[in-house]
Amino acid sequence: MSLLVSAGAALAAGSTSSLPPPDPTAKNLTPYMIQLRAFDACLVTQSQLMNTTREAVHTPCSCYAKGTVNAMTKDELQAFRDTGYFNDSARDKGYEFIDRCKLKRP
Repeated sequence: MSLLVSAGAALAAGSTSSLPPPDPTAKNLTPYMIQLRAFDACLVTQSQLMNTTREAVHTPCSCYAKGTVNAMTKDELQAFRDTGYFNDSARDKGYEFIDRCKLKRP
């Protein structure tokens, strides 16, 4: 799960105290690239949580990734670039979109 965006971050899982070290590859990501990471991580995680295919969660994961990243502030986007993970306020937005897009909370 930590390979793709650090999927825990993309899916708003856990607290920042339990996250691995910062991801240096996130330093220069655009919001669109952050959205793609969130989408990829969602596909992997949600297909496992729902015991289904990645194709079956494509639309809800797209909803989640777009909604979450579009709702993020400049500070939240920068925090992601600094760490490779959603900070606490972005994670709260991620949970909102997990629910809104009818996905399972990790």
